[in-house]
Amino acid sequence: MSMPDAMPLPGVGEELKQAKEIEDAEKYSFMATVTKAAKKQIQFADDMQEFTKFPTKTGRRSLSRSISQSSTDSYSSAASYTDSSDDEVSPREKQQTNSKGSSNFCVKNIKQAEFGRREIEIAEQDMSALISLRKRAQGEKPLAGAKIVGCTHITAQTAVLIETLCALGAQCRWSACNIYSTQNEVAAALAEAGVAVFAWKGESEDDFWWCIDRCVNMDGWQANMILDDGGDLTHWVYKKYPNVFKKIRGIVEESVTGVHRLYQLSKAGKLCVPAMNVNDSVTKQKFDNLYCCRESILDGLKRTTDVMFGGKQVVVCGYGEVGKGCCAALKALGAIVYITEIDPICALQACMDGFRVVKLNEVIRQVDVVITCTGNKNVVTREHLDRMKNSCIVCNMGHSNTEIDVTSLRTPELTWERVRSQVDHVIWPDGKRVVLLAEGRLLNLSCSTVPTFVLSITATTQALALIELYNAPEGRYKQDVYLLPKKMDEYVASLHLPSFDAHLTELTDDQAKYLGLNKNGPFKPNYYRY
Repeated sequence: MSMPDAMPLPGVGEELKQAKEIEDAEKYSFMATVTKAAKKQIQFADDMQEFTKFPTKTGRRSLSRSISQSSTDSYSSAASYTDSSDDEVSPREKQQTNSKGSSNFCVKNIKQAEFGRREIEIAEQDMSALISLRKRAQGEKPLAGAKIVGCTHITAQTAVLIETLCALGAQCRWSACNIYSTQNEVAAALAEAGVAVFAWKGESEDDFWWCIDRCVNMDGWQANMILDDGGDLTHWVYKKYPNVFKKIRGIVEESVTGVHRLYQLSKAGKLCVPAMNVNDSVTKQKFDNLYCCRESILDGLKRTTDVMFGGKQVVVCGYGEVGKGCCAALKALGAIVYITEIDPICALQACMDGFRVVKLNEVIRQVDVVITCTGNKNVVTREHLDRMKNSCIVCNMGHSNTEIDVTSLRTPELTWERVRSQVDHVIWPDGKRVVLLAEGRLLNLSCSTVPTFVLSITATTQALALIELYNAPEGRYKQDVYLLPKKMDEYVASLHLPSFDAHLTELTDDQAKYLGLNKNGPFKPNYYRY
């Protein structure tokens, strides 16, 4: 028995017919829209092809003025939240005094001190270990009599370190180790608190050395300790004030570049004071260099360029701790990462971590981003820069500004255009442009900020190194470069564990005897590689 054809319910047939007509009309309308869109897309592609041709010199200039003006009007993404425009009077020409009537400082604007104080207080909340050290030791005043001249980045985090040193009895005079990394409001807060600080964001090269000299050359005050980041202060005192240098009781240095310069002095027999190599201490190298750079590399690049990393080709020069941190972050966002290395061990580590190890010449034409992390000089040369693709981003994560040959770019045939704070387009005669960040200086502290917690680890290490050198009995340290004692490294780490509610396991007497260790450490020999 055959089933009758399905019949629509009464009244539904007409509705179905109307729906079909509406659907056909919508389909026609949709197809017409798609066709129009396709035509527009073809026209757009033609326009884009015309647009992406390198613009004429006149066109470039007008575009640059437009971008620069909008950047001036928008929120600055620089490390400091305060204005650092060049149209104001130089801080060197200003007469400023703090609320106590002292003028023993030189900052951008002392009136920003209150804002800077809030920044310091916020930093203190995530630097509990350093604050804990301050509270434990301020009664003993282990740095009483210490006259510390310092040259570091002047940020909210280093301000916590400086004020800790003062609380432990030291007198401090401070300058900046980078012309772009100073937070003006923080420098003002330090000056208001009585610290002789000479620094502002956007110093010239002349300003930079003038500030260092003002810290050292002070009537009735002579430094007996140096805390340096990069070696510029140590170099200046050694060259300009040899009598002061000979009376220094100790130098604490925290950068690859500065440590290299110390070893050069030592090898030449010219280092007449003991120095502490903090950079190669475990708590500096394995935390600040690695974890800090893993987070701050992306921060600096995003704030300055808004670049998307998925699918981008990036070459990282150097696979030390800084390079490892940068590569881990870039890989996590989907970038294709290449490594250049001179050290076969680091190169093998890069290979085992899934990166291709290449020579820079092999990939320079195709990469979208070039990042230097070596501490060397002329890693990226003018020849490399000439061969880069249009809009390639070039930046440095090492301390010094020598890794990229920026000097070779300051020639008449190249045009420089400042398009954002710390972002320059360097334009070749054919219209190709390279995006240079922070003029080749340290990217993260010049263009963004760094994680406070990890800086607490480094700052605590620096404070303990100063205390150790200043209080060491005569003869313990000779005129050489030393690593931080292992016990101190472990102590710094232990101070930071409570932040994670971490609980250490304690060795039994039998276990300690079996391993040949003291129950309280140190737990690893000096040759152990973490």
